[in-house]
Amino acid sequence: MPATPEAALTRLDTHEVTNQPAPLEDVNLFAGDRALAEAVARAGGGAHAARLHAFGARCGSAEVLGWGVEANRHPPELLSFDRFGRRLDEVRFHPAYHQLMALGLEAGVAAVPWDGTEAGHVLHVALAFLIGQADQGTSCPMTMTYAAVPALRLEPEAAATWVPRITAARYDPAYRPAEEKAGATIGMAMTEKQGGSDVRANSTRAEPDGATGASAWARLRGHKWFCSAPMCDAFLTLAWLDEGLTCFLVPRWLPDGTRNAGFRIMQLKEKLGDRSNASSEIEYHDALACRIGPPGRGVATIIQMVQHTRLDCVAGSASTMRAALAQALWHCAGRSAFQKRLVDQPAMQAVLADLVVESEAATALAVRLAQAFDRKEPLARLLTPIAKYWVCKRAPWLVAEAMECLGGAGYVETGPMPRLFRQSPLNAIWEGSGNVIALDVLRAMAREPESLAALEEWLMAARGQVGAYDAFVESLDIRPAEPQARLMVERLAVAAEAATLIHWESPVAAPFCALRLDARGALPGAHPGRVDARALIERAMPAA
Repeated sequence: MPATPEAALTRLDTHEVTNQPAPLEDVNLFAGDRALAEAVARAGGGAHAARLHAFGARCGSAEVLGWGVEANRHPPELLSFDRFGRRLDEVRFHPAYHQLMALGLEAGVAAVPWDGTEAGHVLHVALAFLIGQADQGTSCPMTMTYAAVPALRLEPEAAATWVPRITAARYDPAYRPAEEKAGATIGMAMTEKQGGSDVRANSTRAEPDGATGASAWARLRGHKWFCSAPMCDAFLTLAWLDEGLTCFLVPRWLPDGTRNAGFRIMQLKEKLGDRSNASSEIEYHDALACRIGPPGRGVATIIQMVQHTRLDCVAGSASTMRAALAQALWHCAGRSAFQKRLVDQPAMQAVLADLVVESEAATALAVRLAQAFDRKEPLARLLTPIAKYWVCKRAPWLVAEAMECLGGAGYVETGPMPRLFRQSPLNAIWEGSGNVIALDVLRAMAREPESLAALEEWLMAARGQVGAYDAFVESLDIRPAEPQARLMVERLAVAAEAATLIHWESPVAAPFCALRLDARGALPGAHPGRVDARALIERAMPAA
């Protein structure tokens, strides 16, 4: 373990170490985040404040933050064979990975939306937001486990088997049959080399397996270019039946207690970030799988999962943005240059204020989207890809600027910023990159007019409070046209962030509209300055 700051020497042979902020640790990530706490209360999750307060303290502890460091410093390893040449297809993780998984799943990250908890999606997003600041990689298997439930429920027998294992809120890392475990995790394997997001280009075939005595079982043969978290207990996947592309659940262990030997892990991906999590390439060699949903309706079935994983993409990016902002604020409050603290210098205040409104708007939109899921609002169908497109793309922009606030210290691997920066592009790619998401918005507008009507009504209902918002929303051009799709989605997303802040009477609503809807430069701090920067900074400053 590294030495504690108290054990480190500050008086060296050649100089004394001064003007360095203390590490941002042993802080309460919920109590010190007014944006998150207020959003949760506004979205109906106020009854969970004590639970989130305790979890925020745990996630912000030096111990848990250290788990995140270690889980990324020691990435997972693939063990294809044992020493006798027998096939294993196992992934081994550092103990810190398992500690993070246990902390999140046993807090209810995957369970609370489905176990009858009031405002369960709001609580889910808040829990994921907090633990994501310790590590985003372990959030991936937690997200997929949570998001699998709507798809599983399309097949009652599978749901009866697997959903109780999810709602048990237990983590059991043992590699053994799921019925012998306290809880289970679910992964996904959709894309193939030749198709990527175009899953209808997949080539994996499914042949009904009469030997099992159940019509829903089939044997799969093919490959998947990306299989996330390959040590999960089962995986939702896509394969072709004669009726068309169909969704299946591939368990690692079969109902008779034997291994599903046709599930082969070919290699782990060496990724830019997300290093604590294992992503893999796999092959199916007549792997047994249970059909989920009707034959030929695989895309419609898996969309049930994708809509929920996209919610977590928004929450995960907002969490990364908050973590980076907190580091920038903390550093600037604890370091001086040119005879003044950085946080007291007008140019730095302009940058930090810009980052504060960006982060708070992302947080508010993520929680508002979760509320729409809890309420089953038609708004959720369109707002999900709109929020996913924008918030996930803004994360690298904000993290880069926050890193710059720390100067050279922000660029070294011994600090948190490089890991946050490497992580920041992921959610814009996962579950549909920019063009895929923008086109999905166009399809939803055309096929689900009730969702478009709900979005328009919600945006219009926020008028009358902030002049800049009124002018902006009146100028929106909502016409489904592919060449302008990205511009339309971007403008809708900014309007949605502003509308959320206005509806919730946030003190950041007017500053957000001033900095995002009026004329300004392209980069943080390049704005007319018509906001109270100091008040915004004080509001967002993390508390020790």
